[in-house]
Order: sequence, then C-alpha cells, then structure tokens
Amino acid sequence: MTRKQGYGFRLLLLAIFAVTWAWAAWKPLHPDDWLLENYLVFFWVPVLLLTARMFRLSDISYGLITLFMCLHVIGSHYTYAEVPFGEVLQGWVGAERNMYDRLVHFCFGFLLAYPVREVLVRIAHLRGFWAYFFPVDITFSLSAIYEIVEWKAAAVVAPELGLAFLGTQGDVWDAQKDMLLAGMGAILAMFIVFLFNLWLNPNIWRDLRNSFRLRRGDRPLGEAKLEEWLEKERGRHSERNESRGQRIKSA
Repeated sequence: MTRKQGYGFRLLLLAIFAVTWAWAAWKPLHPDDWLLENYLVFFWVPVLLLTARMFRLSDISYGLITLFMCLHVIGSHYTYAEVPFGEVLQGWVGAERNMYDRLVHFCFGFLLAYPVREVLVRIAHLRGFWAYFFPVDITFSLSAIYEIVEWKAAAVVAPELGLAFLGTQGDVWDAQKDMLLAGMGAILAMFIVFLFNLWLNPNIWRDLRNSFRLRRGDRPLGEAKLEEWLEKERGRHSERNESRGQRIKSA
C-alpha cells in the first residue's frame, strides 16, 4: 500500500511539472532565452526519470526538486528579470530591481540541499557533522558551476540574448550575490534538518562526536600512501622478475 501511494505521489509531481513546463513553453516572451534556460531541464529531467528505478530518492527530495524546477521554468517563460512576482518582491524589500532571480537562487540552495544530503548519506555514508557540511559545500559549488556555464553560454550567443540570459539587471556583482543566496539557502535547509534531528534522533550528539574521530588503524595519506603504493609495486615487479627468471631456467 505504501509503495503504491509513493508511486502515485511521484506521478503527481511529474504531472505538476509537465503542466507548468507546458504553460511556460507556450508563447514565452523571449523564445531564444526560453530555449537557453531549458537546456538544463532537457538534461536533468531525463536523468531523474532514468535513475529513479536504480536509485530512488525520497518523496520529500522529489517534491523539493519539482518545486525548484517549476520556479525555474516560470522564470524561463518571462526571463528572470521580467517575472511579475519579482516586481512584487521588489516592492516588499524596497529593491531597485526585479528580485525573482534572487528568490530562485536562494531556493536553489534551500530546496536542493536536502536531496544532495540524501545522496551523500546513502552513497558516501556521511554521518554527523559532515552530513550537514558537505551538502552546503556541494550546493555552493554547483551554484558556482552554474554561474560559469551561464557566463560561457552568454559569451557565445547574441549580445541581447546573452544579457537576457544573465539577467544581471546592471548589477556587476550579480553572480556573487546569486552564489551567496544559494549558500544561505543551503545553510538554512541544513539548519532545519539539524533541528529535526535534534528533536527526533536521540543519537545526534554521539553522531556529531564520532564524525571527528579517526578509525582504528588510520594512517596519513599523501606521501605516506604514495610510498606504500610504490613499495607494493616494487614487490610485484620483483615477483614478476623472479617468475620470468624461473621460466627461462626451466626452458
């Protein structure tokens, strides 16, 4: 029963995104910019669908990802600098620019840090402090990578299209502020996760302490590990030479 309900919820999320995407794709204000914004959609949606059978995320993670993707494609319909709700935000905070892109960059960290955490906990088996730190770190990194991709894409298209795609609205520090907001969103998301663990996980303080303890038999890496590998390689090389010499003698 539980599995059917989960499957139905994921279908509902897919339907919500499909409807939102179809609306955003219908007569966008700037079709060329819409296409640029949707290259990531064309890549990540199939990846999520194909990997769902091999590595299924929680419904919470899929819900957060769907919400972020919906926010993104809404921005692609208008361009981030012209979304009407961004003007409402502009009035609320007394800003001098449309604030929708700032909202989405914050949501990039706030909504995607938890799915990143789930992947790291389940695959890399992160525990304690590191299960909160690395989701923030990776989300920061992904935000920086996106800004680099955005810059390179804007550099090769027509200038007007590039400006619409960047959406800087005259702010020379736009990329840095976007990355900062993504990081702040990720930090807030991990703080909320920490509070839930503090409330529901009786082992949280033990996990935090253990995350800083070295395993028994731990040894340095770097030159120590390199020396160990070289010693093993010399041993294998010596064994091969002895085996070759024995074959020559027997021949």
